[in-house]
Amino acid sequence: MISRRALLAAPALLPAIAAAQSAFPVLQDDTVAPGFRRGVLMRWGDRVTFDAPPWDPRTTNAEAASAQFGWDARLVDLVIPPLAADRVPRGVLAIAHPTVSAAMAFPGGVDRPEVAGAMQGASLVNVERQGGRWIVSDGGFQSRRLTAANLCRAAGPLATDTGGALRGVIAITGGCATPWGSLLLTEGDPAPWVQRLGLHSAEAYGWLVELDPLDPQSIPAKQTAIGRFPKSDAAAAVSRAGQAVVFVAERGAGGYLFRFLSSGPAAGEAPLEAGSLAVARMQAGRLDWVPLADATNPTEAARQAGGTALDAPSGLAWDTAGNRLILCGKFGVLSLLPEGGDAGAAAMSVQRHDTGGLAVRTIAADRNGGVMLGTDTDGVIGPAAQSLWVMEASGLRPIYGAPRAAGIGGAAASPDGRVIFTVARRPGAEPGASFERPSTRWPEFQPGVPPRSALLSLARG
Repeated sequence: MISRRALLAAPALLPAIAAAQSAFPVLQDDTVAPGFRRGVLMRWGDRVTFDAPPWDPRTTNAEAASAQFGWDARLVDLVIPPLAADRVPRGVLAIAHPTVSAAMAFPGGVDRPEVAGAMQGASLVNVERQGGRWIVSDGGFQSRRLTAANLCRAAGPLATDTGGALRGVIAITGGCATPWGSLLLTEGDPAPWVQRLGLHSAEAYGWLVELDPLDPQSIPAKQTAIGRFPKSDAAAAVSRAGQAVVFVAERGAGGYLFRFLSSGPAAGEAPLEAGSLAVARMQAGRLDWVPLADATNPTEAARQAGGTALDAPSGLAWDTAGNRLILCGKFGVLSLLPEGGDAGAAAMSVQRHDTGGLAVRTIAADRNGGVMLGTDTDGVIGPAAQSLWVMEASGLRPIYGAPRAAGIGGAAASPDGRVIFTVARRPGAEPGASFERPSTRWPEFQPGVPPRSALLSLARG
């Protein structure tokens, strides 16, 4: 397994972050760096679709939860459609809802599996710029929820193995928008959810899910050519030859990094239904893509091919401006630069970034090459809050510190670069906390109201 120590051979970039931390102390109380204004756009229980009822955490049911923002949150990406006739900038924010803690989400900690299955999944939320700021378009046309009950379909060479028609998405951990206009969502380890929800088969889950984020009637397709295994995140690009390129990280200790290269053009119909899969092999500052002949069991095929096992890879992003793949996990943060600048090249060079021991779990790149890192320790309290950082040539700069016990659930920048969207996930859920006794009641701070994961805007100026 490749750990932080093993990657020391790769060239290191960026100085340590002690100076940045001292310049802006990231306290345990929802701290915003100078020059930014923080807004709350949506919270657990807020309505996503127009027909969602008012939120009541003590009496909610599956029908209500399936129309409301989920309990946990991880920002996947921001999709920008073409400008409409009114010239108002708009977007669709995709947010994953990976987990639901019974102790924190339900009174008395008594699990309600059917409701939990509706609280997890994903939300697509319309946003637009009005009066110089980005707001949620309440009940927007493309706003929708994906849960354990949604109709899906299987696509690709293994579609018959799943039975064709499928029900639900579960354990969505990340994903990305693609250059060919779709949205990818990664399903993580389905086993806990399969057991919790009493599902009959796990074979319907653990796939890469693709849908059209601008069509609210789009049926999510589980793309089987990329294989079934617990996924943590995905990134997408287009090769110099015009092929679709998808990078996928395997979730968990010893996870592999995979690359899918489509047989046809990315601009063609259903580019992810046929192609070739490869695994990353890293050594001495170089990454080689080793082809895999069998996608039915990518993890075993990767092991036999000598792929490099990584220490809990968790975040991926394709930096279009920098023409590189960025990967994070317990091993730190890596930049992977393709030979010849081609995302479909057979090899990449590996550069290591010094992050000063931060627990970086998510990574995102904006249109200008800016990189944003989010930290998360799953509720374990340390000397400083979990934070959103911006990677700059001089080092890392913190711009937001989450509320107590919350982690940072990803980030995305508006097209004009004036606003960064991020998520404070699972506030108050430190070890031993409960629905009745959380460690904070952020963001309302009202007696009896539990803490709520929230989609935030960080506006410059």
